[in-house]
Amino acid sequence: MSTRNIVLVGFMGTGKSTIGKKLADQLGWNFQDSDAFVEQQQQTSIADMFREQGEAFFRKLESQALENLLAGEGQVVATGGGAVLAEANRTCMLSNGLVVALTATAEIIIQRVQSDQSRPLLQGNLEERVHTLMEQRRHAYDFAHLTIDTSALSTDEIAAKIIEHAGLLN
Repeated sequence: MSTRNIVLVGFMGTGKSTIGKKLADQLGWNFQDSDAFVEQQQQTSIADMFREQGEAFFRKLESQALENLLAGEGQVVATGGGAVLAEANRTCMLSNGLVVALTATAEIIIQRVQSDQSRPLLQGNLEERVHTLMEQRRHAYDFAHLTIDTSALSTDEIAAKIIEHAGLLN
């Protein structure tokens, strides 16, 4: 396990970006969001990429982004919820950092994402989509070095657990 980077994985709405920013700030590291990186590179939104080129096109760009981002060090990288679906991505993450899976209950996730219209995989019945996707990805995050349920913890508590596990206490 390498702690040159911390890689946050998990279902949408589990707190990857929020926790990632807090961790990076506390460690004096850079924060990177793989979805934002892809959007910046493509000059368009993920929703538009899904609609215009399809999910497979986006997943290929996502893999390239992870490879580029994880070549560096001293970063907290928040990945997209589906980044773990490709084995090459999981291997890249494990080789280049401490992988932390953030989890939450379906009810908490629905509460957190219900007002976010930018998530292409949540179009339609939100509750049904969240439950279906969570079931499909039930074991997708099992490869992580550490798993933390964010449902009832503060961002400070979650960050402290990750820093302690990584052995990065000052």
